[in-house]
Amino acid sequence: MAAVSLRLGDLVWGKLGRYPPWPGKIVNPPKDLKKPRGKKCFFVKFFGTEDHAWIKVEQLKPYHAHKEEMIKINKGKRFQQAVDAVEEFLRRAKGKDQTSSHTSADDKSRRNSSEERSRPNSGDEKRKLSLSEGKVKKNMGEGKKRVSSGSAERGSKSPLKRAQEQSPRKRGRPPKDEKDLTIPESSTVKGMMAGPMATFKWQPSASEPVKDADPHFHHFLLSQTEKPAVCYQAITKKLKICEEETGSTSIQAADSTAVNGSITPTDKKIGFLGLGLMGSGIVSNLLKMGHTVTVWNRTAEKCDLFIQEGARLGRTPAEVVSTCDITFACVSDPKAAKDLVLGPSGVLQGIRPGKCYVDMSTVDADTVTELAQVIVSRGGRFLEAPVSGNQQLSNDGMLVILAAGDRGLYEDCSSCFQAMGKTSFFLGEVGNAAKMMLIVNMVQGSFMATIAEGLTLAQVTGQSQQTLLDILNQGQLASIFLDQKCQNILQGNFKPDFYLKYIQKDLRLAIALGDAVNHPTPMAAAANEVYKRAKALDQSDNDMSAVYRAYIH
Repeated sequence: MAAVSLRLGDLVWGKLGRYPPWPGKIVNPPKDLKKPRGKKCFFVKFFGTEDHAWIKVEQLKPYHAHKEEMIKINKGKRFQQAVDAVEEFLRRAKGKDQTSSHTSADDKSRRNSSEERSRPNSGDEKRKLSLSEGKVKKNMGEGKKRVSSGSAERGSKSPLKRAQEQSPRKRGRPPKDEKDLTIPESSTVKGMMAGPMATFKWQPSASEPVKDADPHFHHFLLSQTEKPAVCYQAITKKLKICEEETGSTSIQAADSTAVNGSITPTDKKIGFLGLGLMGSGIVSNLLKMGHTVTVWNRTAEKCDLFIQEGARLGRTPAEVVSTCDITFACVSDPKAAKDLVLGPSGVLQGIRPGKCYVDMSTVDADTVTELAQVIVSRGGRFLEAPVSGNQQLSNDGMLVILAAGDRGLYEDCSSCFQAMGKTSFFLGEVGNAAKMMLIVNMVQGSFMATIAEGLTLAQVTGQSQQTLLDILNQGQLASIFLDQKCQNILQGNFKPDFYLKYIQKDLRLAIALGDAVNHPTPMAAAANEVYKRAKALDQSDNDMSAVYRAYIH
């Protein structure tokens, strides 16, 4: 995009990375967010999303001049909702201008009329001046102590100012950072907010104030993937650490994708073992955020792309651990996790006092406890941190991280977790994260099997599968997961986003977890049998939505 002359408050099209141009507004950045060095850029708040980022001026175009052009080349539903939000914003702004002009004219007329009626004669004027001087002297002391409540109401009120009407403030110009902080959402977006995704809003509890002491935790990044806007808040959103009744802690950053250098990366050397569907996206985001990363993968060719992006190559897991401060690993199952640590040239051989190991694999609690014990026995520090999500969320830096173990190590990983995910939870002692992750995936796997069952039942009873999806998307079950997986089935596209063989593995481990505590899991057990049938039909390496094929064969 060509460079243009822009200023604060302008509506623009912003282009960032591989994402399409998106409508936004140039606004003031938060006080504590520094402008990136180098080329001139503006801070842009994007419509229809929670996103905001520094955008180079050559990647910006005026909104109105290029509206038709952009609408022609972008046809997505989320894009159209963003354009709707812009138009709604413009309509509201126009309505305010008209109201303001009428009010100004009326005020002027009333003032002129009042002046005519109240113009005093010379005698009256002298008496009133004398009285007013006495009142001024009497109230001088009080005036210094009082804060004028009227000044906050002068002029046009922004949405933010209206929300603050009950909090009087001293006379004077409003602070800069209060201008242009919010962009009204469209009715389309409001409708989306009424759905299940509305539960993801961040509402700090009365007993738990927002903490923002660590600059690593400020996360102002752009995300333009096909996901709904989660909520609308001022762009000064910061990390929140919330203690729950269960004793767990969650670290939540702004809705984000790791494509902008707003995170301050840790100065620790990071290692990463395993470049599968999840690991590849995680490493890519760590590199984009400026972390120093050394990679290793069993199939060495997978490392080449990341070497080109700036990663270093480790010849063995032991070498990576010995040369790095914190080493992450993300592999397929309990056996792979154990082999990685205990096998030849494995992680354990590189562990020395102070070395840190973070296992992000989804495994059972017994496996992760065993690994923690051997790591700690060598003087190392251990954290389990399995992730909830899929390949797309991994690529977008929107994973949910469940951590347990060494609390200090969890804090040391803060910039890494922000780069790879939108939220992380600390769940206490080793084993808790593994159990929670299996429960989450048990629910997800069972739900997927139920979706497939419903679609096939619709088909055999002569009902439209598309109509079923449309109905579900308008009800309480509406979600990105439901829509994406149903679309996969309707289009016959089972390219893996989450391998079917891995969700079946997680169901198996979750059932075993229930057996260990004598808790029934009949729904998971039934779903597990359907996935086993799908595996027998050679669907293991397809997406989990391929469980549908178990019902039609």
